Amino acid sequence: MKKQERKIIIKMWLAMNAHLNSCFVRRSAPFYKLMESCDIFPKKIIYFRTNIHLSLEVWRYFPVLPLEKPQPDFELFKEVLMGEEKPKKAHFAEYAIDPEAMNTVAERLKLDMKPIPNVLRYRPDELRGQPIDIFEMAKSNIKFHYYMGYDYVQNFVCSPGVGLLVQLSVFGKRRLADDTAILTEPGSKRVWVEEREGLVSSWEEFERFKSQQFLELPIKETYEFISKNLPDGMKVSVAGGTIWEMALERIMGYVNLFRKLREDPDLVKAVIDWVAERLYKEYKIVVEFDCVGAIFHSDDLGYKKGTMVNPDVYREMVFPWFKKYAQLAHRHGKMYWYHSCGNVEAVMEDLIEDVKIDAFHSFQDEIIPVWKFQEKYGDRVATLGGVDVDKLARYEASQLRAYVKSILDKCMPRGRYALGSGNSVTNYVPVENYLVMLEEGLKWRP
Repeated sequence: MKKQERKIIIKMWLAMNAHLNSCFVRRSAPFYKLMESCDIFPKKIIYFRTNIHLSLEVWRYFPVLPLEKPQPDFELFKEVLMGEEKPKKAHFAEYAIDPEAMNTVAERLKLDMKPIPNVLRYRPDELRGQPIDIFEMAKSNIKFHYYMGYDYVQNFVCSPGVGLLVQLSVFGKRRLADDTAILTEPGSKRVWVEEREGLVSSWEEFERFKSQQFLELPIKETYEFISKNLPDGMKVSVAGGTIWEMALERIMGYVNLFRKLREDPDLVKAVIDWVAERLYKEYKIVVEFDCVGAIFHSDDLGYKKGTMVNPDVYREMVFPWFKKYAQLAHRHGKMYWYHSCGNVEAVMEDLIEDVKIDAFHSFQDEIIPVWKFQEKYGDRVATLGGVDVDKLARYEASQLRAYVKSILDKCMPRGRYALGSGNSVTNYVPVENYLVMLEEGLKWRP
């Protein structure tokens, strides 16, 4: 085809594209070779088909996952989150992506990375003696985030608090049930925390608990490895540790802890302090690394209607530690992001004004849609994620595209926003929907 003819067809295509809406993704079309032959189009194209009149096929072009030439820029990302720079593109943020989801995406997109095991899903007899290559896990985690367009690697591999979490999740008191999520292998188990009595319900049990040998992970060595293997422009977000959740779910149990808040609050505080001090010592290790850009602390404080306990309990026992972690991060030039599930409206002012969080994550539309949160607090704190996991898991592609686009249209103009799930990319989220969410982000322009 002559160059002039190609130009005419391209102009026709651009005109049609300006007026027609797309409805679903296709990977083949008669026009594809023409599009490839034109220098102005990238070699990889996602194109859409609209059945209008003579079933005209209409395309839009934007980068396709996995990205061929990722250009992570954490410093720009930081400036956007801190309100120092207006976003010129949609940046991505996740607190967690289930290993099964990462592995499935990597397999479908042919990413050259080894599967990442989900160590929290193993039974004790399966984990003992099982070789787990920490460095290979870290390498795969880096590669996934890099080619999916993130500016940072959300790292759980040998991060602060992970050793205690793994030890108590696998060898502590827990309940196992079949994992029926769509991405799990047959026979997989899901871990449920003990809701009634945990490992500690008295001072004597607490002393025995503290005296046992705890798993010490090679945190420093792992972050040294990550710093040497991190692509230019990327940073690490440190994830893994909890203090309230650890005391509540893994050490004392829900009912027991709530009862002890009335009967023996000093015991509850002592357990939280013990966990929090361990975590602080481990945070002090990782903030020394230049590759670390943020601490992404997680502690679920709420449920659908409000906080789990009187906010004053958090103010007395939990927030002083959060503040200490934030100050540690800020002294070393790192950001302090915070993730909490549930309705935490009652303590949001504490988190922003006293703790000094830089970004907040975890949203459910049923509690507060992400755009309403940003409308209320977005001038003082960055907003991360917000794509409701229920919708991410159940919506058809066309519904999800419209929903994600509406979030971007509302949140991006205000700035200080990064696109991602409202909670995490779980192993029951169809990977097609995860990719749809990212694709909509890649399409966005101011």
